[in-house]
Amino acid sequence: MTDALLESRLHSLPLLARGKVRDNYAVGGDRLLMIASDRLSAFDVVMGEPIPGKGQLLTEMALFWFERLKGIVPNHLTGDAPESVVAADERAQVVGRSMLVKRLKPLPVEAVVRGYLAGSGWKEYQQSRSVCGVALPEGLVNAAKLPKPIFTPATKAEMGDHDENISYERMAEIIGAPLAAKVREVAIALYQTAAAYALTQGIIIADTKFEFGLDADGTLTLMDEVLTPDSSRFWPLEGYEAALRDGLNPPSYDKQFVRDWLEQATVDGKPWNKQAPAPALPASVVEHTAATYREALHRLTR
Repeated sequence: MTDALLESRLHSLPLLARGKVRDNYAVGGDRLLMIASDRLSAFDVVMGEPIPGKGQLLTEMALFWFERLKGIVPNHLTGDAPESVVAADERAQVVGRSMLVKRLKPLPVEAVVRGYLAGSGWKEYQQSRSVCGVALPEGLVNAAKLPKPIFTPATKAEMGDHDENISYERMAEIIGAPLAAKVREVAIALYQTAAAYALTQGIIIADTKFEFGLDADGTLTLMDEVLTPDSSRFWPLEGYEAALRDGLNPPSYDKQFVRDWLEQATVDGKPWNKQAPAPALPASVVEHTAATYREALHRLTR
């Protein structure tokens, strides 16, 4: 995991898209090769410094969850080896950090499930006692566990833009009421199953987002990544009660450490405006983030 991959460069397959983290290549007309780079994004801006080993860690964790949750909903994995579809001189860019997946019709929404009040949800609750149109009880505090998990969808942003929280009703308008109901049901079931397991490993999954697509038969299929530190808020169980009592954000296994550093960062003597380019991450921040991702994987899969 010492050689960082900021950007993949394959000559044997056509590049379809380069996202914040993943590079997607076409494999025929029905499959994709998804390569998880070591890029890190925060505030929807890609950092200039890679996090060594991050792509392998994300891929290993996603594969762990796909296997564990496959009884709830089909996923996009083909079961074929990713390195089997690239040239021999490209395998180093692929092995351990890639998934060979079915090509789906992606739904234009993200399925966000929140079990705890944090981040933008906490900010919205303070103003309206609700999150994305879901009314919540009075008296909740930052990082409080919700009475039950809530489904709070968002629209997917283009590269460089911010995802936008929307109401369930708006989601139903976008993808249709029957499909919206199915997505909500499946997303909550995935979250509840994963969160219950993670607790046995000493990790709280405060919230997460899932992405779904439809296969050629119209079957709802789980895709992209699942329950990684990039798409979820992970808190260690130890220290949670103390943070809750003091009104603080619990320590986390996700990229909150980077966000916190960026909030204090300056560019030309002024606070960073959360627009590209991002301030250069110090080596200490890069190393701490890599260690955090490794610890999350170890705890969840030990």
